[in-house]
Amino acid sequence: MATIELCSSDDQIAACAAVMLELRPHLVGTDFLQRVRRQMGGGYFMSCLNDGDVKAVAGFRFGEFLAWGRTMYVDDLVVKETERGKGYGGQLLEWLKSHARDNGCNQFHLDSGTHRLDAHRFYKAHGMEISSYHFSMKL
Repeated sequence: MATIELCSSDDQIAACAAVMLELRPHLVGTDFLQRVRRQMGGGYFMSCLNDGDVKAVAGFRFGEFLAWGRTMYVDDLVVKETERGKGYGGQLLEWLKSHARDNGCNQFHLDSGTHRLDAHRFYKAHGMEISSYHFSMKL
């Protein structure tokens, strides 16, 4: 039986690295733990769906915005490539939404790359809508 847990120990975070690197291949595996720990100092949380093997990982944070009020923002949401289509992503997404409500959020947000069409279909199937464009530039 797969369970969803908040990752707090170095071992839990390290166990998520291989799955997270599927979404964020630009990260260097040896720097993963340090980078996550640094982000956790700024309010980042990580959760995973695990049945002895990590199947899916999410990184998220809470924020207060004039536009939306208290919001959970999901930075990262990824299911291990060999485990996709088995419902793990939906389970983790539903857990995230419930965790957001439990923490006083009235909004739930994430960004998804414009090229991730399968992800867009997944989010729409789970009640999400494309509500804005996200603009960025490298400095």
